[in-house]
Amino acid sequence: MDLRLDGKAAIVTGGSKGIGKGIAKVFAEAGGNVLITARKPEALEDAAKELGPNVSWVAGHTGHPEDGQRVVDACIERYGSCDILVNNAATNPHAGRLIDAPLSMWDKTHEVNLRGPLAWTQIAWTTWMEAHGGAIINIASVGGFKTSNKLGVYGVFKAAMVHMTKQLASEMGPQVRVNCIAPGLIRTDFARILWEGERGKVVADLMPLKRLGEPADIGECALWVATAAWLTGQTIPVDGGELVRQGETGIDE
Repeated sequence: MDLRLDGKAAIVTGGSKGIGKGIAKVFAEAGGNVLITARKPEALEDAAKELGPNVSWVAGHTGHPEDGQRVVDACIERYGSCDILVNNAATNPHAGRLIDAPLSMWDKTHEVNLRGPLAWTQIAWTTWMEAHGGAIINIASVGGFKTSNKLGVYGVFKAAMVHMTKQLASEMGPQVRVNCIAPGLIRTDFARILWEGERGKVVADLMPLKRLGEPADIGECALWVATAAWLTGQTIPVDGGELVRQGETGIDE
């Protein structure tokens, strides 16, 4: 299928690198106009130049609703609409057990990984999508489906994002479709601790598809989700088979 986004405008949070940049690239190649946002202007400018004329940027912090309003307004001003919002930006300030997590780290993770996506979705809804329709794509993680000694806090909020996707889909239809993608281990700087060096080969060999994921893998899925007209409330794991492989996992130990 030749999936196209011609005439559509998308916002991708955390779009200057990693999964967000991969999604922005695929969307732009499909003819969409893409507004990427993240905290650092220099990284955004470099990414937009690399991704081509269909991509522009506005700096903003996902945890700040006022930035969300500014970004949504900029998208509508530049492109005439705000058809797709990809809630991709995330943080993981605590690498360790949930029981040992400082509450300050819990609060920071909540601000960016759950409160922020809800706030930005509310803004996109009230500013454009309630009247004109659209699609929300949340980026969760297979970590939301299992326990972890290193990603306990992160996994809790990704599990919450999966349920938030269902709840919002039930409330925002038929105008807006809300879906979620749950990546496995993707070769990004964000996940470097899990795949760098020989560890990456060991982890890949545990997977049925025998390789780690790339940002483009998530981008391709996001394009399908963005164009699938009868899909809402669903979470799609894109993980190379991580959740179905046999035996001990060992991925984050």
